[in-house]
Amino acid sequence: MRIKIYSAVLSLLLLASCQNSLDLYPLAQPSAEKWYSNETEIQLALNDLYRLDWWQWDEDNTSVNYLSDDGFYRQALTPIKAGTVTSQWDFSTTFWRNGYKAIARANRAIVALNSAETKAKVSQAKLDVYLAEARFHRAAQYAKLVGKFGDVVYTDAVVSIDEAYKVGRTDKKTVITKINEDFDFAIANLPASYAVSAVKRVTKGVALALKARFALYEKDYNTASTAAKACMDLNQYSLHPDYGNLFLQSTKNSKEVIFSIPRSLEQKITLGPTSDKISRNSGGFAATNPTWDLFCSYLCTDGKTIDKSPLYDPRNPFKNRDPRCTASIVEFGQAHLGFIYDPNPYAVQVLRLSSNSLVTNNDNRVNAQFASFNGLVWKKGIDDSWLANGRLIEPEQIIIRYADILLIYAEAKIEQNQIDDSVLEAMNAVRARAYKVATSATTLYPAITERNQTELRKLLRIERRMEFANEGLRYMDIVRWRIAGKVLNRPIYGMLDPVDLKAKVVDKGLWFFAGTPIIDEDGTPDFSAMAATGLIKNLVPTAWTDRQYLWPVPTAEIQINPNMKQNDGY
Repeated sequence: MRIKIYSAVLSLLLLASCQNSLDLYPLAQPSAEKWYSNETEIQLALNDLYRLDWWQWDEDNTSVNYLSDDGFYRQALTPIKAGTVTSQWDFSTTFWRNGYKAIARANRAIVALNSAETKAKVSQAKLDVYLAEARFHRAAQYAKLVGKFGDVVYTDAVVSIDEAYKVGRTDKKTVITKINEDFDFAIANLPASYAVSAVKRVTKGVALALKARFALYEKDYNTASTAAKACMDLNQYSLHPDYGNLFLQSTKNSKEVIFSIPRSLEQKITLGPTSDKISRNSGGFAATNPTWDLFCSYLCTDGKTIDKSPLYDPRNPFKNRDPRCTASIVEFGQAHLGFIYDPNPYAVQVLRLSSNSLVTNNDNRVNAQFASFNGLVWKKGIDDSWLANGRLIEPEQIIIRYADILLIYAEAKIEQNQIDDSVLEAMNAVRARAYKVATSATTLYPAITERNQTELRKLLRIERRMEFANEGLRYMDIVRWRIAGKVLNRPIYGMLDPVDLKAKVVDKGLWFFAGTPIIDEDGTPDFSAMAATGLIKNLVPTAWTDRQYLWPVPTAEIQINPNMKQNDGY
């Protein structure tokens, strides 16, 4: 067996190459001897910093790496949910390695751009823009690493081999200062916009947005609110009018998207695997699903949680819910990918829309054992186009969008107890968009009026969960709110097996789940009382451990470097 040992520190020495078949910008960089001899070569070198590998979501919502309580894969456990994360966990090792590969490229670019040779050929004004771009990427990558690992290896230079084997971890506070210096340089020197081009280059707004997110994650609420407000004041971004189609692969260049990495069918850079999210009647596996926890977190149309609202009906659980519920999760009895979706165990046949005929319902576990274990399947971003092109799709990889900036601003102000009209306006703008109405039309959606800090914090957390479901943000939310130890120690529940369901549930209308969970102070459902009745099934008995609030430094880094120290608990 061949053992590949990757050294992230050593990767700081590597030259960037574009040999990766998944590189959307496949033009090769010039050789080291000729780098940065003109502006074209500078831009080609910087293009590599936009490689999709460097910009995967913090929570990779695939069958292997569903880290949060928003989704799961059948009855499989990820190491995070099992409490079994080790320093050899593939996901964290890749996260570390890719972060440092991107940093290596950024550092090399910065050194070259500051060289006398390059300065003699390019004006200082243009060099400042290129330097700002490279320093933004370095800051963004270090920010992601700090969020996962705490103290990290920090270098802003191209180091020698001997140095690489000796560099230890730098105190997190020092790294945060360096990150903010890079972000600030980028903010000061990047333009507010560029002409439309194949490469979506970072702008002043992107730098402000990611600085705001990083500050929020580090609980620097003053910096977070200030950066978010500055991003808002650029007037470059606005909420997409239709939440439901924002995430479709046909939606390009939305004014809501502040920063994204494009995909391309033509260049074979696509999202996959997609079959896990496609319903079984439509030829998929329906294996990667939303949790009941997420489903029950969506408010009712009166703005109340399902345990408090008289509008909630467990026999019609999608009725009278926030529109983002049915935009994100396929509603029972509605058309989806060519069929009426109905996981009801009593619905053994279902309508095929193309022929208007009844066919065997394979989205039902009576007919298909591995249909969705909890009856839910994803809808967000999924439409009939997913069935074309061999199920290869090309949606943008959204890194940050304007709704996040509005809620970052609101949260940071709430945490500082600086609650004013601007906070409610930001939150209500996001909520009103879901209802497709103007923020001022307060009779047409459940406008937020609460000003008590504790209560508004709860509403903010629910709003984030409804808005960003399945976008890779939930994991860092529950980590920074320090509630991962609670929500990832609650089992993932689903329906009883068909035979048991028919034997135990007398009321056929309560086949989904028989009752209403209590929504706790963090806006998360508690199914324990329902589970005690034996009318729902424990699918995945999770076992988070608090050491996982920080991820382990990869084994290879510890083995090759005596100065590299491991995080506690690993």
